[in-house]
Amino acid sequence: MKIGILQTGHTPTEMADIAEDYAILFRTMLGEGNFEYQTWNVVDGDFPASVDAADGYIITGSRHGAYEDHPWIPPLEQLIRDIHAAKKPLFGACFGHQIIAQALGGKVEKSQNGWGVGLHHYDFDGKEMKLNAWHQDQVVDLPPEARVVATSPFCKYAALAWGDHIFTTQAHPEFQSVFIKGLIDYRGKGVVPANLLETAENHLAEENDNAQLAATVTRLMRGEGIA
Repeated sequence: MKIGILQTGHTPTEMADIAEDYAILFRTMLGEGNFEYQTWNVVDGDFPASVDAADGYIITGSRHGAYEDHPWIPPLEQLIRDIHAAKKPLFGACFGHQIIAQALGGKVEKSQNGWGVGLHHYDFDGKEMKLNAWHQDQVVDLPPEARVVATSPFCKYAALAWGDHIFTTQAHPEFQSVFIKGLIDYRGKGVVPANLLETAENHLAEENDNAQLAATVTRLMRGEGIA
């Protein structure tokens, strides 16, 4: 089956040796041989011709805010609504999580909690999972029909689902520690409070639960739900 990766940002050029682009991180997470992939750089105005261009979709992270005024935001929101109406599998991480929530009636804004970076602990229906994060923005108003799949003291709506075909996470299950280290070095310094960067760096050696989230996204893409 074919997965369309809707790329809403690009890896910082200084980190090109870590990942060619965000789409590569998701291909690695799900396995190059498990699906056919096609990337559309929606951040640059490149969109699929129709919702039927792929069997399922992934929306990546981005340095942009879902609420910002960019010409590619409204057509992306409409595409999200079309994917939802067609009940095609859709997964979003970080910005992807936020733009899906916004497109389907929720609200996104800069959180009063500030920056969340590095390894965070989330409660997925009573099961603790450790995933990397890198964000200021959060979903603050729950969209209609969405159900909360995960939460944390820092992020109330940490993962959401619509039916059995849409699943989103504020965390980055595609980010391994080497990528977080790159963000600390090239994106974080002078922007993110130094104490948060230090804490994130101190936890780089800890194991994460990316593989479990990857298995969930794989089931989602194959039409098997997220249970």
